[in-house]
Amino acid sequence: MCSLSGSARFVVATIFILTLAGFAAAQRQPDSEFGPVVSAYLGYLNNEQEVVDDRASRREITSAYYKRNSNRIHALREMAVRLVRQSGNDYVPELEAVTADEFRTIFERPPSPSTLRASEIFGNKFRFLGSVRISETFYLFARLDPYEQAELMQRSTTSALRANEGSVSSEGTTRARRVVPK
Repeated sequence: MCSLSGSARFVVATIFILTLAGFAAAQRQPDSEFGPVVSAYLGYLNNEQEVVDDRASRREITSAYYKRNSNRIHALREMAVRLVRQSGNDYVPELEAVTADEFRTIFERPPSPSTLRASEIFGNKFRFLGSVRISETFYLFARLDPYEQAELMQRSTTSALRANEGSVSSEGTTRARRVVPK
């Protein structure tokens, strides 16, 4: 049998390691259909799932907590992929996935789940995107960015001013009598 020199063994080992690294990288990119922003978001969700899995394996959390958070992560992933496929943009807004009993965590006066309509805006902060059912129903909202919030507030202020101008102009057609002291 032929014995390899030290430098030849090093070269063979390096080639072997690089080949394995290439296979590993190819295995980790199932979301290659998405751009870097969406891929990063999906990677973030994978990391969150690993944290929840790790905490469950250490028995730091209850099984109910584990199940709800795993389902929430799954719902966030499903909505992100749905949004990107619909829009074709490499962008995911800040998403919130809540169950009906968690509405108070994001709303002062929570809406009734039965009255939610797609693209409806709540409190100039959230846009309702839809619901995802995974053993329980998660309602998904996109947090509006500061520019969208400012635009909505400006629109509501402008419409309120117009409404006030309308009532002022109708009052302006009649004049109050001038009272002169005697």
